Amino acid sequence: MAQPLDLAAVRSFENLEFLARHLVDGFITGLHQSPYHGFSVEFSEHRLYNPGESTRHLDWKVLARTDKLFVKRYEEETNLRCHILLDVSPSMYYPRPSHDKLHFAVLCAAALTTLLQRQRDAVGLVTFADAVELQTPVRSTSTHRHTLLLQLQQLVERAAPAERSGTNVAGVIHQIAQQIPKRSLVVIFSDMLGRGQREQQETLAALQHLRHQHHEVLLFHVTDRATEQEFDFEERPYVFEDVETGERVKLNPSQVREQYRQAMHDYTQELALRCGQNRIDFVPVDIREPFDKVLYAYLVKRGKVR
Repeated sequence: MAQPLDLAAVRSFENLEFLARHLVDGFITGLHQSPYHGFSVEFSEHRLYNPGESTRHLDWKVLARTDKLFVKRYEEETNLRCHILLDVSPSMYYPRPSHDKLHFAVLCAAALTTLLQRQRDAVGLVTFADAVELQTPVRSTSTHRHTLLLQLQQLVERAAPAERSGTNVAGVIHQIAQQIPKRSLVVIFSDMLGRGQREQQETLAALQHLRHQHHEVLLFHVTDRATEQEFDFEERPYVFEDVETGERVKLNPSQVREQYRQAMHDYTQELALRCGQNRIDFVPVDIREPFDKVLYAYLVKRGKVR
């Protein structure tokens, strides 16, 4: 059984690339040992080599054993283009340093990047808060993967933003939808926390824009489920602070728990419903649970895209 992530393990620079590779290796091993098949992450079979074609995919080990030329026949040769959009707004630093939504999302993005590169797919990274902070090219080389992992490592090494800022998920998605020239897979990691119903509706419209541009969309709704969905706090006075505005309110959890739960349930249900209507894969993920759900969802989506 997969174990929950030790999010603190990603804090040192030398660990992120190793940890991502280790997690992907473990995940692939689990797939091969499971009774569920259909997720090819390497190659599906061999075929005889045709004289005159490229020798790039010759299987030299088979040649040594059989003295015959065989080519690895890859099942996933569609050269998928994937854009990973990562929300780095202040709310993603909740609930506490090194065990927050951002660390979880960064590690998932690093594992996805590693898996994409192994499958010879092209990947690019976009980080954003109230605007785009970083946007990389979309490439499939190992050098590019290493560059992306360095960028992700910098995110887990930096402290929470000193200045408060909002989240403009809708604006960023609209911008990216206009900039992507070819049909692609867009993977979004965000807590999708907007201020008010209007902003939430704008975000849903932006997601629809991506689909209108013929892109496939995979949305990972990243939360700390116990506190953000269930409002599971001890019964004592708290001062709750909005990390994006600084607004504070003092209360006992029981005063608002039921109303809060209902409001979060209604919003999440609407988000899931609207995503379903637009054929967007909506995947709720809890930062306290194993990350395998993220890679499973990606592989299922990838199977639909190709």
